[in-house]
Amino acid sequence: MEQTDPSRRPGRPLSFDRDAALRQAMLTFWQHGYETSSVTDLTTAMGISTPSLYTAFGDKKQLFLETVRLYAGDPEATQAAVAAAPSALEAARDLLQGAALAYTGEDTPKGCLLASATASGSVASSEVQHAVADIRRSVQGALRARIERDKSDKVLPPDADAAALSGMVMAVMQGLSVLARDGGDRASLLAIVSLALQAWPRQPGHPVPGPASPSSSFGMSA
Repeated sequence: MEQTDPSRRPGRPLSFDRDAALRQAMLTFWQHGYETSSVTDLTTAMGISTPSLYTAFGDKKQLFLETVRLYAGDPEATQAAVAAAPSALEAARDLLQGAALAYTGEDTPKGCLLASATASGSVASSEVQHAVADIRRSVQGALRARIERDKSDKVLPPDADAAALSGMVMAVMQGLSVLARDGGDRASLLAIVSLALQAWPRQPGHPVPGPASPSSSFGMSA
């Protein structure tokens, strides 16, 4: 059975490419932020009329939440990738390297959409801020669980602080976004990632893994 988009209102078929318009909306929010992107800014970038925006996406808030899903992908898939990593350290490496690559893309604004679009906001935008925070918490929770598993398997020392380690990774990811927005290039961000990973505790016999291949890196990207 054909699935319908719950955000779409019934009526005439769309006269534009919904996926292409959604990507343009994502880039607009990414560049300018959620609150400072007006409906006019969005419809101009998307090449559609205001009624078409409301018909296809509901409203500005629903449009933003849909662009977040496009950007971040399925949270469960990211959690599964973290859980399936050979070690928590390699999961952290892939998250951080994936972020450095995504934040310095040639065809996208610099930095992280989730961090840039909701860095500030009023009470009226609290729902979108909470949605973005939930994504970050889900990633941190998955990494924390992977760290605890390494402790049980004696890959990590028993006193390794899973909460602090997973929090450090999320903090570095957010910092990389700020640096990318400030003009930091990919090489400098990847150097920071390598240095941050040197702080990871490890048991003897478990060396630092080498760089991930681009196909194995995962994280928040377009």
